[in-house]
Amino acid sequence: MPGLPPLPTSRAWLGVTLVLLLALLVQPLGQGHLADGPWRAALDWQGDRALSQPWRWWTPVAAHLSAQHWLANATGVVLVGLLGWSARLPNPAAWAWCAAWPLTHLALGLRPELLRYAGASGMLHAGVAVTAVWLLWWRQGQPRWMGALTGAGLVLKVLLEAPWGPVLQARDGWDILIVPWSHASGTLAGGVCAVLMSAWLRWRGASD
Repeated sequence: MPGLPPLPTSRAWLGVTLVLLLALLVQPLGQGHLADGPWRAALDWQGDRALSQPWRWWTPVAAHLSAQHWLANATGVVLVGLLGWSARLPNPAAWAWCAAWPLTHLALGLRPELLRYAGASGMLHAGVAVTAVWLLWWRQGQPRWMGALTGAGLVLKVLLEAPWGPVLQARDGWDILIVPWSHASGTLAGGVCAVLMSAWLRWRGASD
């Protein structure tokens, strides 16, 4: 497949990264942990309120359950931002990542037993999925094997986490329960949005 032509590499991907980092600063910090209370309750995913309070399609990224959870997500946002920047992803890739943001959380509704969810891990998996699809489809000056390796590694990680199992899972080294389903929903949302954006660009004649 030909490379992506005149669509310039831009700061859009880093812009989305910055928005996510700013979102991490919304929930106030408690003493050694992230404080529970009205802030978290107003921001996290609550399946029974998803339709009546649609801001929850976006705000779970700003809610966290512990200092470790917050630090892991903050580190992940920086790493995914650097991944997209090093891959020289253009504006449309960033828009695909943005489109995956609410879809990642809406897909949590497929597991109705998940009553609440907080964190940015779903959105991080969506960003990696977008990067993998973009490198495979457009290359962006990078070897296509990098996209294949990124995508394969992401899919293998998600499968090993058994997202079809219990919706809340305890993992060694974590002081919170993990929601592997959010990783699967982010991967699926990011991959689908990247494919649709790429197909639309090709339909518009953006490729040679």
